[in-house]
Amino acid sequence: MAEKYIYELEMKVRDYECDLQGIVNNANYQHYLEHTRHEFLTSVGISFAALHEQGVDPVVARISMAFKTPLKSGDEFVSKLYMKKEGIKYVFYQDIFRKSDGKVSLKGVVEAVCVVNGRLSESELFDRVFAPYLASTAD
Repeated sequence: MAEKYIYELEMKVRDYECDLQGIVNNANYQHYLEHTRHEFLTSVGISFAALHEQGVDPVVARISMAFKTPLKSGDEFVSKLYMKKEGIKYVFYQDIFRKSDGKVSLKGVVEAVCVVNGRLSESELFDRVFAPYLASTAD
């Protein structure tokens, strides 16, 4: 199946994100993935702060990251995502591509759930807002 990306965000590696080997430290990729998801939410009109004030907290339950081609300081890259809903979970498939040659730098899968007023719960808001973006689980 060809990935059906629904959102992409361009970014650039900053010097301080690299380790002694001159490549992006693995932990920083998780920051890239999270920033992409937050920007996606903003693009569809969801404010994390407003959600929290309403007692709705989307939280990460599990992350899997496969490192493919390292990014280096100054590299420009594109972080892309598509999503599915599996039961109560929203699963974000997130891939990072180096802009200079289009090589895959990282393939990630992030499982998120909603905690509503302190309890794991469905979110009618997310179901409604994400409906146009959800990939069919039959793919």
